Amino acid sequence: MARFSRSSAPRLLYALYSSPSRAASLLGGAFHLRHLSAGNVARAKAAAEKEPWWKESMERLRNIGISAHIDSGKTTLTERVLYYTGRIHEIHEVRGRDGVGAKMDSMDLEREKGITIQSAATYCTWKDYKINIIDTPGHVDFTIEVERALRVLDGAILVLCSVGGVQSQSITVDRQMRRYEVPRLAFINKLDRMGADPWKVLNQARSKLRHHSAAIQVPIGLEDDFKGLVDLVQLKAYYFHGSNGEKVVTEEVPTDMEALVAEKRRELIETVSEVDDILAEAFLGDETITAADLEPVVDGVVGKIVAGEGAAVCTGIEQGNHWWSTVGAIRRATLAQKFIPVFMGSAFKNKGVQPLLDGVINYLPCPIEVSNYALDQTKNEEKVELPGSPDGPLVALAFKLEEGRFGQLTYLRYPSP
Repeated sequence: MARFSRSSAPRLLYALYSSPSRAASLLGGAFHLRHLSAGNVARAKAAAEKEPWWKESMERLRNIGISAHIDSGKTTLTERVLYYTGRIHEIHEVRGRDGVGAKMDSMDLEREKGITIQSAATYCTWKDYKINIIDTPGHVDFTIEVERALRVLDGAILVLCSVGGVQSQSITVDRQMRRYEVPRLAFINKLDRMGADPWKVLNQARSKLRHHSAAIQVPIGLEDDFKGLVDLVQLKAYYFHGSNGEKVVTEEVPTDMEALVAEKRRELIETVSEVDDILAEAFLGDETITAADLEPVVDGVVGKIVAGEGAAVCTGIEQGNHWWSTVGAIRRATLAQKFIPVFMGSAFKNKGVQPLLDGVINYLPCPIEVSNYALDQTKNEEKVELPGSPDGPLVALAFKLEEGRFGQLTYLRYPSP
């Protein structure tokens, strides 16, 4: 049966099966606006006097998609995300020997061929943050599924293979993300494979995709010697122990990697400072750049992306104020779509997934940090910016239809419920 959220917080991608559901088609069109209900009017008055009742729940919500070229490891990555967040209790591989298949591959044909054919939606919880996820196909024949998903997502993860690098569908998916102005992270996967070279892939992303990006992590070994990751922001080494990599052990940076880590951290700071004035001022002034300068204080900090301008601004507060400076340089640049943080790991070997989830929380926007627009049919389809507030008029986009055994299932995105 279809499962619906009963919490007071609005759930985007609202209709979800207990097993991940499938998408079939896109419904475009304008929206109709309605008047505020009595309850919403009361809440709107209360919001003027105190903190909005919905603010904290919206700040702790992320709507993301996972996209890549075929066989880059998207579905395998999603399987690990679901496992580490407690949504599933066993890991099954794509075309695994047990015949069960990955959780997101619910179609028999997908399990047989080992590819994703239709987008699958699910949700999970990580460190008290709710994350809605759409796993999209990588094959060029199903690229329209990626298009439908990106229309309603606030952020995305672009998965790149450390051996194959930037491939044809990687370019297509990245172009779609640009079209819908979706802030994104990059994840260089499969560092355990022979021939893995994350620095080659990073340079390809810069040249072929025109990414202004830098590594957030440095791998500890590659191929069969891949053991863990060094976080360039916190300057800590992470190792992933346990039968499924569920235990993350934090240690100091290995002595033999200190020079490389210092070099890559300086490269990260230089790259971000090129697009962030606050960090550039500190960098050019020879100030010590700390982790707090790079990584945000997430709780209570919400910015707003101005669509079409490519710049992040504060909601009701000037960028020069202390409020905006506490967001963290990497998050500021990512929200402004001027920088793409690059994470690394091996989903198949259960390494690097938990730090990537932290990156989703730290660097990708919540629903009230992005701008959504509707067309008011009563005013000759005038473009109207949606507030992203549950106190506003109800506006919804039916973006997917599915005809299944329970009848027709409609997926809705509520930009302003």
